[in-house]
Amino acid sequence: MRDVIAERKPLAQTARRAGWIGSPILLNKIPQSGKIYFVRDGRVEPRDSVLKQWQKTLFLRDQGQQARGWLIEVMKCVEAIGKLEFQIDDVYAFEKKLGHLYPENKNVKPKIRQQLQFLRDRGYLEFVSRGYYRLRSRE
Repeated sequence: MRDVIAERKPLAQTARRAGWIGSPILLNKIPQSGKIYFVRDGRVEPRDSVLKQWQKTLFLRDQGQQARGWLIEVMKCVEAIGKLEFQIDDVYAFEKKLGHLYPENKNVKPKIRQQLQFLRDRGYLEFVSRGYYRLRSRE
């Protein structure tokens, strides 16, 4: 998940806050499901809608950093497919990309399948039939 933070050099020793490092968050690298809008298009979103959206990914906070990283990367791949319904092969198309992000993992396809099952069990995805899934987070 470090790819969502743009690291900067520390402030110079002559600066009032010497050594301080400001690191902006790159919002375009956060999955859509991780963006919770309180205000959208100048309108305040209903409280129930905000809470519902927040609860959809609440399960991520209970995961360790490595597991959370895998889940978020697979979620980003699912979103990049751009369809509510997709096949497991659509996600497998990201095998090379995920392999570069996690070079120590030599079993990327089984890991993708495991993450899809986890996301299904947490209600993020719905299993439609063998090899077919539906994204529930946009409903």
